[in-house]
Amino acid sequence: MKRYPGKILVTGGAGFIGSHLCERLIQERENIICLDNFNDYYDPRLKKDNISRLKNNSKFLLIRGDILDRVLLEKVFQQNKISKIIHLAALAGVRASFLAPEKYIDVDIKGTVNLLEMARDYEVSQFIFGSSSSVYGLESKLPFREDEKNLFPISPYSVSKLSGELYCRSFNKNYKIPMIILRFFTVFGPRQRPEMAIHKFTRLMKWGKLVPRYGLGNSLRDYTYIDDIIDGIMKALNLNKKIKFEIFNFGNSKTTKLKDMISTLEKKLDIKSKIKKLPDQLGDLPITYANISKAKKLLDWTPKISFEEGVERFLAWYLKKEKFLNTLTY
Repeated sequence: MKRYPGKILVTGGAGFIGSHLCERLIQERENIICLDNFNDYYDPRLKKDNISRLKNNSKFLLIRGDILDRVLLEKVFQQNKISKIIHLAALAGVRASFLAPEKYIDVDIKGTVNLLEMARDYEVSQFIFGSSSSVYGLESKLPFREDEKNLFPISPYSVSKLSGELYCRSFNKNYKIPMIILRFFTVFGPRQRPEMAIHKFTRLMKWGKLVPRYGLGNSLRDYTYIDDIIDGIMKALNLNKKIKFEIFNFGNSKTTKLKDMISTLEKKLDIKSKIKKLPDQLGDLPITYANISKAKKLLDWTPKISFEEGVERFLAWYLKKEKFLNTLTY
């Protein structure tokens, strides 16, 4: 991997994807600034555990702070030569976004604009924005392509992510900041957020609780393993040719039904779950399915971990950490 003269800022660096990315960057001997506010969207102790092995590394600087704090951001950029920004910090969750849409405007849109302004003012050489497959809407053609024009997201969260993409495009156009948008498709694996389906369903099955199944269980998701996502981010970071603005889908390009995901967990855990049947969930797309031909061509990126193998790896982590995970607040 090419080393950069300055530091790489990873926002949301103590989260699920961010902590894995920080570890990989440290392995590559990069100097990292991890900016995270450790909010209570889920138990902050999980984030602390995510980065516990990095805290004492001389190449890792943890800054507890918020991307909405302009004074803090100015201080961070004034005191550090930041060459690249990988912006993963966000208020996540399609369903939760219906309960407080204004918070998603603040964090996912205003916070992104704050970082774009820092990138402009401090002449950052590359800005990578972590977006979401949810920006594709009900009218998008399958499998989803990056050049899809019918983007009509149906949740406040997905609207905020598409808004972030548009701000990235605007700053690229007006200030020539090299920009890469990464649309992540249902990322899973060790450290997955507790409210995400695979983690949540595993916990409920182990506790003997009801597992919520929305609709008939026929919704389809393009589950993508965390290591493949990190490989993709690293390839985007090290893209040889000069990129002005590009969007890439990062998905496994295979779909799994909700009911099949549940049965896979049951099989691996040797547990028969108790299903609570619920109506279709507001804001959920019936299918996410990535066309990844562009990432294959320009990034030489192809996911390697199958859904079944990824589930096995997640469960190995979960069972190893189960005692700690059971102490968290859900």
